[in-house]
Amino acid sequence: MSMEPYEKRIQSLTDTPFGYTLSMIGGKWRLVILYWLVEYEAIRFNELQRKIGTITYKTLSAQLKEMEADGLVLRKEYPQIPPKVEYSLSDKGRSLLPIMEAMCQWGLDHSGRSY
Repeated sequence: MSMEPYEKRIQSLTDTPFGYTLSMIGGKWRLVILYWLVEYEAIRFNELQRKIGTITYKTLSAQLKEMEADGLVLRKEYPQIPPKVEYSLSDKGRSLLPIMEAMCQWGLDHSGRSY
């Protein structure tokens, strides 16, 4: 993982592929949201909030909007009353699964616990 090809062409880490990847999965909530979207093919907002537990309505809403704008999450709205909205992973979001699996394996290898 050399940064040599980017030397003298970058102003900061965010100008690299590594930085871009971090911007997609970084932050306090993104990986947690991605985890639950992997576990459930499609999930409603309130159910997702309950699964996460400690996230506020405002924060979850903002994160989902950002992740939708980044192309990671799909939002499907059903035309009914009361309104029904489901969230799921896009193909781009699903492409992060190997990274998440590698993180799980690293945790398994280094946590000293047996799950």
